Order: sequence, then C-alpha cells, then structure tokens
Amino acid sequence: MIFGYARVSSKDQNLARQIKELEEFGCERIYQEKQSGKSFDRPVYKEMRSKMRFGDVLVVHDLSRFGRNKEEIRNEWEALSKEEIDIVVLNMPILDTRRYKDLEGVGQLVSDLVLTLLSWMVEEERQRIKTAQREGIEIAKKQGKYKGGKKRYHVGAKGKDKVIYDRVVYLLEQGVSVMDIYREVGISRNTIYSIKKSQDLNKNT
Repeated sequence: MIFGYARVSSKDQNLARQIKELEEFGCERIYQEKQSGKSFDRPVYKEMRSKMRFGDVLVVHDLSRFGRNKEEIRNEWEALSKEEIDIVVLNMPILDTRRYKDLEGVGQLVSDLVLTLLSWMVEEERQRIKTAQREGIEIAKKQGKYKGGKKRYHVGAKGKDKVIYDRVVYLLEQGVSVMDIYREVGISRNTIYSIKKSQDLNKNT
C-alpha cells in the first residue's frame, strides 16, 4: 500500500498542492492534516502510522513532515526503516529508499548523509524564521508600529465575544478568581488577566 501524508502548519494554508503531488505519484491512501509543527501533536499522522505495515510506502513532500528538528526527523525515519516501510521524499528524489533495496549498505549510506544534511537545514530554516520574526517585532516596537495580536474580548467587541467579555467583567467585579472564571468561560487565563488589567486601569483614571 502506498500512503501519502500532507500537512500544513496553519488552518489558513492550503493542502491542495501537496495532495495533487501525492495523487500524481500514485498514492492509494492520502492522509491530510492542518497541525502546527510547534506542538507536533499529530493525531492524523499517528492514525496513519498505526495502519502501516511491512512493505508499505510512505510518500511526503519534504522532510519537515516528519518533525520539528533534526532529532525528530531522524527518529521518525529510523522508526519507519526498522518496520521496513519505504520512504519517498518528493522534493528530494535521492531520498527514495526503494531504489537501494538491491545495493547492500548503499541505501543506508545515502539516507544517513542526505538525511543528516537536510534535517539540519530544516531546523536551521525554522530557527531563521523565528529569529526574523523576533527581529521584526523588535523593530516594529521601536518604531511604535507593533500592536500585538488583535484582541477578541474588549469593550467594543461584538456578538459572542462581547457576551464573553461582559461575563468576565461581571465575574471579576464579583470577586471571582481568575481560575474559576477560566473554568466557567473557557478563555485563556492570560486573556482574563488582560481584561482585569484594563478594568483596573479604567478604575484608576
């Protein structure tokens, strides 16, 4: 069985390109997931892995589908190899373990060399993006342009967000603890603290 796995790290991103590649390759079953690589808790991937058996083939677009860093990528590659599941990485044709079945030792050598290089590149790229984001935020802060994420729960909110905001304000005024408000309303404690802080500021002005 040829399995295909497609993943993007944001719900706003589109899986269509990856799925098209997997279909064109001839994947018989394609699993798709929109899950952040930050937490890497991937229920769809885990479900797919539970169904894979000796002799199956796993096809992915690139190495980052396997993990957030070189350790995770290598660990997953080795786990698949031990189960004798072949791996095909579409954007790096040399990483196709089916090619080396009759060449003793060559497949392992190629995999080790290329995997070490590319998994390092994946991690470096991730770190580069994080660094660029931090630097961009710092520059924006210095220029007075950084406003942070858009607040959902505030005085001018509408609909459900306004109902939740009003409820949080009411509970705070009643002296209910942040933890109890969190349990009742379901929004993050940081958000509740932020609302509390804005309420305290308003009282002092």
